[in-house]
Amino acid sequence: MAILIADSGATKCEWCVVEKGKLKKTLFTLGISPYFLNGQQVEELVRRDLYPEISRYKIDAIFYYGTGCKNPANQKMILKALKRVFPDIEITVNHDLMGAARAVCLQEKGIACILGTGSNSCYFNGKRIMKNSPGLGYVLGDEGSGAYLGKKVVQYYMYNTFDEELRYRFEEKYKLSDMDILDKVYTQPLPNRFLAGFTLFLAENRGHFMVENIIEDGLNDFFFQHLCKYSESWKYPVHFVGGVAFGFRDVITQLCDSYELEQGTILQHPMEGLIRYHS
Repeated sequence: MAILIADSGATKCEWCVVEKGKLKKTLFTLGISPYFLNGQQVEELVRRDLYPEISRYKIDAIFYYGTGCKNPANQKMILKALKRVFPDIEITVNHDLMGAARAVCLQEKGIACILGTGSNSCYFNGKRIMKNSPGLGYVLGDEGSGAYLGKKVVQYYMYNTFDEELRYRFEEKYKLSDMDILDKVYTQPLPNRFLAGFTLFLAENRGHFMVENIIEDGLNDFFFQHLCKYSESWKYPVHFVGGVAFGFRDVITQLCDSYELEQGTILQHPMEGLIRYHS
């Protein structure tokens, strides 16, 4: 029996064929966001970029986890598009938070956190998401995310808070004027991704006290605003998935110790855990 697992963000989608618990093939397509693509476009993308690559496998089931699929209408649209390409295959469509929860908690109770371009969290009882701290998006929330940390970098630069050394490093790396930054944030598409790109600057300048302050304060805001709202945070392991969590896992460990939480798994990508879950 072979299964196909998909983990999709707005930028890229990872597809893995798994047979008898073993990974047989991995490929990437453009991301499938129901906010950017309609049903016909999703079908065309899957038929063109995915189907020819996996047609030799006998797929018995598809498990799709994607951005925007918490909305039932979006979930239905993705399901219908996949069904048109794979009419005889059992297909399940879920949202990315469920994917993260299954990837890190497997079938156990725990807190699952996403810290990537955006942030999210939930209490997972081993089968279902029972609680979800409100996600307000990168403008009002997304504490601890790449966009949140990147916004702090831009503020430190544009408010002239960075010392001379960091300011020089920032200008040498990005060569952006203040007007360029404001244009990217306020008039260009996908400003959250633009802001999240500045987490690389933080990663490259670890050890500088201002950089450490941004990382620690930004991640602490996530712990305070979200993890502290779950009474279950002190009963079960707290797991993390995403590039920010993985890249700054040393700070995550320090904060878990400070809040007296049991740190669980930290994964850069959920697919590794999803393969274990579905196997």
